[in-house]
Amino acid sequence: MPEHYPYRIATRRGDLHLIWRPGAGDEPDTVAVDGRGRLLAFHDVETLAGHCERQGWALVTGETATLDLEGVREWAEDPRRGTARPGVLLDAWNFFEDLARSVSVPLPPQGTAHDAAYEKFFDADDGAQPWTAQEAAAVRDLLSAGLALWDAVRGPGHENGQCRKNT
Repeated sequence: MPEHYPYRIATRRGDLHLIWRPGAGDEPDTVAVDGRGRLLAFHDVETLAGHCERQGWALVTGETATLDLEGVREWAEDPRRGTARPGVLLDAWNFFEDLARSVSVPLPPQGTAHDAAYEKFFDADDGAQPWTAQEAAAVRDLLSAGLALWDAVRGPGHENGQCRKNT
């Protein structure tokens, strides 16, 4: 049985908890959606855990991973004022790809600038050279598209941290 992990998304509008599922073997990672392909989002981990239990899903408890999308949003709007570190930007990139795959809404196509920028994430701690202007623009564009997708799929009832209790 595949494992499921709580994944907290922190935003100015309030936190939401999603269910992240690592892909088995070569399968891609996903976040859980309902039978209609809508994102499953919960106001708290207890409600998320109850949903997993009712579905018979193995929930791995412990420390919940958190992604702060506000820092990502600030960086995408203006990298000079944004405070997101490379690790957070990489986490956001990966999350947006998992999210897009899960809700069947593709992100914009990625090219060589995206590939080069993505690889530089892994060398950031080693003092690697920064992104070129083209690579930085590619990262901003992809993260902006991911943020727009997030805003669209988190759906009604999640403003200000309010979620449907029966999700």
